Amino acid sequence: MKNEVKLLGVISSDFTYSHTLYSEGFYTMTVSVKRDSGKVDIIPVMTSERLLDVSKSWVGQRVFIDGQFRSYNQHDLDKNRLKLYVFATDVIFTNEQRDVNDVFLEGYLCKTPTYRHTPLGREISDLMLAVNRSYNKSDYIPCICWGRSAYYARGLEAGNGLRVAGRIQSREYNKNGETKTAYELSVNLLEVC
Repeated sequence: MKNEVKLLGVISSDFTYSHTLYSEGFYTMTVSVKRDSGKVDIIPVMTSERLLDVSKSWVGQRVFIDGQFRSYNQHDLDKNRLKLYVFATDVIFTNEQRDVNDVFLEGYLCKTPTYRHTPLGREISDLMLAVNRSYNKSDYIPCICWGRSAYYARGLEAGNGLRVAGRIQSREYNKNGETKTAYELSVNLLEVC
């Protein structure tokens, strides 16, 4: 299975400790990546203390991150919440000024896509893609298709193998008066494999 993420943007938060695994510490931060439209996506990134000096503040530094789009279930009281992040496998500081947000995934459709229209009449399909990784784990990635891709996706079924390419997008929404952020893969290319 393919799971590749390439981000080029600006580090927008300091590190927060996440966990330790086999005496290796992992930390989260956010990277801001500007879209062509000017909107900025704030993307959570997890990195090892072995890739980056996490005792320093790197906020404002331009960085290229190579990694994978991953998920985990966070248990909150009586609910599970799907949390998404980029797992960094390489971090390089750069002076490159263009922003990059490219994702390539191969996986399996978990359930039949939901096809609908936005209030402005645009076609949209919601997909949930399972991407296998080592040690019998899988990442569950919500994907959103627009226009002709959305129309095509409505005919897909659970279990179909898919290749998708797109970008990670963040969007804010209000729930019970609280502002939350959702992450998903906005699909540019979709094909059955």
